[in-house]
Amino acid sequence: MKEKKSGRVEGRTAIVTGSTYGIGEAIAKVLADEGAISIVTGRTEKDGEKVAEEIRTAGGAAEYYPLDVTDEKRVEEVARAVYDKYGRIDILVNNAGIAGPNKPVHEYTKEEWEKVFDVNVTGAFLCTKHVVPYMKKGGGGSIVYISSIYGIVGAHDVPAYHATKAANRIMAKTGALFYAEDNIRVNSVHPGFIWTPMVENFLEDLSQKSGVPVEELRTKLDSVHPIGHIGEPNDIAYGVLYLVSDEAKFVTGAELIIDGGYTTK
Repeated sequence: MKEKKSGRVEGRTAIVTGSTYGIGEAIAKVLADEGAISIVTGRTEKDGEKVAEEIRTAGGAAEYYPLDVTDEKRVEEVARAVYDKYGRIDILVNNAGIAGPNKPVHEYTKEEWEKVFDVNVTGAFLCTKHVVPYMKKGGGGSIVYISSIYGIVGAHDVPAYHATKAANRIMAKTGALFYAEDNIRVNSVHPGFIWTPMVENFLEDLSQKSGVPVEELRTKLDSVHPIGHIGEPNDIAYGVLYLVSDEAKFVTGAELIIDGGYTTK
């Protein structure tokens, strides 16, 4: 068993949506490493159980719950089950998301557009809706929406994704206002390019269309960041850890940009 860290979220129960891989996985692991009970959720049982087992093997506490965030009945079931078992829900990280098609708005079908919003916006709404009452019972909590730099600035790709991430940003701000009197803090995190399956798939798709090798595209992507490289999932996870810890007790309605300087230009 590895050495325990400082326990910045010791004993708290944290639901992290879309935590079977990528940024969500990193968040679940970092929170568990700092003492939280990480509730790993996602649609792929094999991957979810693997993440939960890796956390337990490392000395942390974790459990996997199958969850499609667009299924309200299932969202309600998971929130109730977690509360009934642990007696509290302290942290919710609305991380689950999909990129959607990479094409201009006028080429989208209504179904393609709505699918991205169903996961990224309505899914986050449903999780917040069914977790907040349990946070109120417990006297407070912390909610983090994983938005994007493209919830703040525009770009020439995946327009539905960008629109949903702008929605997540404002959902966090309105939530901060609604729930401040309940001692529930609500913030958003805005990752830049992070080396995850989503970004890797994006570059592979771009490579197929352009004929430029993925390695060359990644080097180019590294170079547009003032810091000289794209980020890693833990870069986002540690930002989330700060926001859900007591160190951020005066932080609500804020947007934490973690992008290697990308949006400073």
